[in-house]
Amino acid sequence: MRAISEVQSRFNRRKVLREWVIFAASCKRLSDREANMKAFVKAALLTCIAVSMSFLVGCSRHDNSERYILVTVNSKLPYWQAARAGLEKAAAQYGVKSDVRGPDTYDPDAEVQEFRGAVALKPAGILVSVADATKMKPAIDEAMSAGIPVITIDSDAPDSKRLYFIGTNNLQAGQMGGQRVVDKLHGKGNVVFYTMPQPNLEQRLKGYRDVFADHPGMKIVEVFNIKGDSGNAFDRTTHYLGNKGAEKIDAFICLEASAGKDVVEALKRQNATDRLVMAMDVDEATLDLIKSGNIDATIAQKPYTMAYYGLKCLDDLHHYPIDLKKDYSWDSFSPVPAFVDTGVSLVDKVNVDVYLKARSDAQAK
Repeated sequence: MRAISEVQSRFNRRKVLREWVIFAASCKRLSDREANMKAFVKAALLTCIAVSMSFLVGCSRHDNSERYILVTVNSKLPYWQAARAGLEKAAAQYGVKSDVRGPDTYDPDAEVQEFRGAVALKPAGILVSVADATKMKPAIDEAMSAGIPVITIDSDAPDSKRLYFIGTNNLQAGQMGGQRVVDKLHGKGNVVFYTMPQPNLEQRLKGYRDVFADHPGMKIVEVFNIKGDSGNAFDRTTHYLGNKGAEKIDAFICLEASAGKDVVEALKRQNATDRLVMAMDVDEATLDLIKSGNIDATIAQKPYTMAYYGLKCLDDLHHYPIDLKKDYSWDSFSPVPAFVDTGVSLVDKVNVDVYLKARSDAQAK
């Protein structure tokens, strides 16, 4: 019996040992499988990252050597500072360079020189607000022939080879202002315009004239060229405040951004509170004078949008080129529009706080 017991005991020990060996081998296989799985997952992740990075690098179409330039006159005006902000915002989003060039004053000849200087830099594209369409046309045409896409903003040169225009429907802006003046003067009064010989301002004046044509009581006494100096508007307003009776000037209408505040200052000095002032654009001084009641209303444009959208359009043309020597104006299948309307609106005491808040929010960013 003892012998049988010993045999049985040895058999049980062998069985337990065999089971431990099998278990140990299973654990090793499992450990190896887990290690292999971890290695596979790690390799897969590294491959995905590498592919993703390659895809992103391959798809990025921008580099910081790309430059887009905006050329204008009166470049220090708040209007053009708003445009600069839009240009720089778009440039930052794309990781490209941007620049604003042009004289601080109203100097069409200097603007042409600045434009030619911009062309010499061989930028990816140029935006230009045209002060004198006749003088700027040859320079625009030369840039296009050299393969540099040109888009006009704010003020157009429609007879040039520029691709298209981004900006205000200036005829509509003038009609909007004209209707406001007619309503406020009840269809009868003497008015003076302050302007400059720019294509966009000429279109605004036409819009006013179109509305006044339906109201025989509206009389345009003078269309005065301020020559880029709002101080000239101050002097001319002071001169006209001496008119009395039937010669009294009932409204002073500003077709550009800078004159409004100077007209108001002239009126304040003469304590003339019975005259209507119609302004243009939404710089802070103009909005404050609307809120105080010194300016009746203004027509708001979107210079920020013009430059912001303009750079993006130029960028697209740079990376997906089209034939710059082709005239697309009559092409029903043109890859570019003829005109991009950025919109206008009338600002008065009713809605001026909305514009003041928008300006404050933009400055806070």
